[in-house]
Amino acid sequence: QRLNRPVAPHLGIYKPQITWYGSAFNRITGVALSGGMYLFGIGYLVAPALGWHLESSVIAASFAAWPVALKVFTKFALAMPFVYHSLNGFRHLAWDTASMIENGMVQKTGWAVVGLSVMGALGLAVFV
Repeated sequence: QRLNRPVAPHLGIYKPQITWYGSAFNRITGVALSGGMYLFGIGYLVAPALGWHLESSVIAASFAAWPVALKVFTKFALAMPFVYHSLNGFRHLAWDTASMIENGMVQKTGWAVVGLSVMGALGLAVFV
């Protein structure tokens, strides 16, 4: 009898909001940043045993040989999660002080974090 019960439409009936996407992207960027650091750290530790060259000078020389468009794209792809997660962290710190927690401000600051993240990541990718 339990198998014949209808499934509640819990997510399908609600209109998606910036807060949903922002929360999910904040978690995804946190996992990607920490996971990437763990993977690189493990790779750096086992590199001598496997004959890999992950020294900073080798990585910098390899990166310097790439076409400019690929460099900018790679730097943007690496900077975007970091910038978004950092700015969204400041947003959460503001919420901890019980400021900007009203629905309207939450949506405005959500879009502000998205816009500032794209601009910041582009700035880092192009000028650094």
